[in-house]
Amino acid sequence: MKLNYKRTIFVGFAFFLICAFWQAYDNAIPLILTNKFGMSQTWSGLIMALDNILALFLLPLFGAISDRHNSKRGKRTPFITVGTIIAVVTFVALSFVDAAQLKEIDKVSAIDDVKTLEYIYDEQADETLMTPDGEKFVLKEQFTREEFSAIKCQTVNEAGKTVTTPEYTDYVTPARQACIHEISTGEPGMLILFIAVLLMVLLSMSVFRSPAVALMPDVTIKPLRSKANAVINLMGSAGGIVILGAGMLLKTSDVHNSMMSYVAYFGITAGVMLIALVIFRAKVNEPKLVEIMHEDSRKYGIEENDIDEETGEKRKLSRAERRSLIFILASIVFWFMGYNAVTSKYSVYAGNILNKDYNTTMMIAQVAAIAAYLPVGMVASKFGRKRTILAGVVMLCAAFGAAAFVNENSSIIVMYLLFALAGIGWATINVNSFPMVVEMCSGGNVGKYTGYYYTASMAAQVVTPMVSGYIMDSFGMKTLFPYAAIFVALAFVTMLFVMHGDNKPIAKKGLDALDVDD
Repeated sequence: MKLNYKRTIFVGFAFFLICAFWQAYDNAIPLILTNKFGMSQTWSGLIMALDNILALFLLPLFGAISDRHNSKRGKRTPFITVGTIIAVVTFVALSFVDAAQLKEIDKVSAIDDVKTLEYIYDEQADETLMTPDGEKFVLKEQFTREEFSAIKCQTVNEAGKTVTTPEYTDYVTPARQACIHEISTGEPGMLILFIAVLLMVLLSMSVFRSPAVALMPDVTIKPLRSKANAVINLMGSAGGIVILGAGMLLKTSDVHNSMMSYVAYFGITAGVMLIALVIFRAKVNEPKLVEIMHEDSRKYGIEENDIDEETGEKRKLSRAERRSLIFILASIVFWFMGYNAVTSKYSVYAGNILNKDYNTTMMIAQVAAIAAYLPVGMVASKFGRKRTILAGVVMLCAAFGAAAFVNENSSIIVMYLLFALAGIGWATINVNSFPMVVEMCSGGNVGKYTGYYYTASMAAQVVTPMVSGYIMDSFGMKTLFPYAAIFVALAFVTMLFVMHGDNKPIAKKGLDALDVDD
């Protein structure tokens, strides 16, 4: 029994384009909301949670609809095609709204410009503002107009490195954001348009996320789903890395580019998504692959039966299986509470607290995850999914806990190592958690149970940007990693109570019994 890796890679291009989008979304949207609309971390967290609020309802809905959909292209492919095309068009449109907002705030958008800083000072001198560490200040009590207008964005430290000046981070950035907030709320038309287009983008992504993820178990027999999910997640990480590379090329994390236009960045992302869609459509014949899966299942005696033999009705979960499903969904909620807090806020945290390039750090995590995906799938095949997940939770918790002690004076190598550990831990969790959920369902309900998985993850991602943003606003940005570590630790506890959904060894038949490469 062997996984067809080539076939699975082509199936994974659907997940590749999804992750490419979310990498760009998570990197750029928080910066646009805070830098160009002057939102607080709490309010930007609320906007960032919009996709997850929609997903709570739409992902289970479209997962179940795709279960019942039949066409010559299959159950899932039509959703993937239409959803991607609409997402690409609306995402590019969003970048033009961002560019239009830049024109609205052109009085305060220039970096290291004396007249701009003087204007900001005149507007905010008497206002009570707050630093990224949560300290309140009044601008005129800290600087004269001349002192403020002389603050530079970056300087060279004693070690010869170019770093963001503390005065710029602690005073210029909050004062500029407060000024932009007044402009945006005084004339809210552009903000309303931005949110409206953003809503259209998120709706289009919701159409095909569950169908795209459900396609893997549709075309893969149960014992090989952890290995297949490793390949799918590898493809997702590859999509993320491509977009991180684009971010590095365009220097999106450079503090001098904090007020940049994102037209090129979003355009590259849209192009990557379309290329992935073309490859997917050219290489994946969904009905044919589903039939091959059923043939393999019959061959190995593991054909799924949706009907209970005793009652003649559709098979339902036992009480013990329902309990396990509840606990694994709770675990998913907890580790996403921790992980998504970091992914949705790290671009802001890195610029304000660490003065480091968030693109490079996030890419380290992605590369580490890619290196881990296939070995993790093999480890799970030998030691079980539950044990492997628990090991991943420990790694992720340790990485986030240690990252809380890293500051701008720490060696960048330390943060790279911690994010590499986080990437490996997250890969270990991701490869095995989804297969554990769909292991409990019957063949006709894969989309529905995929919806359950996403409902749990999205519920967490609805709450965590708002909660973590509120805590960062109230107690300072340095609370980000302790917050993440606590929730990941809670996931370890709930996973201990999961007793179903693990992989089971399948007896081989005939000549296949001589094949030891499972």
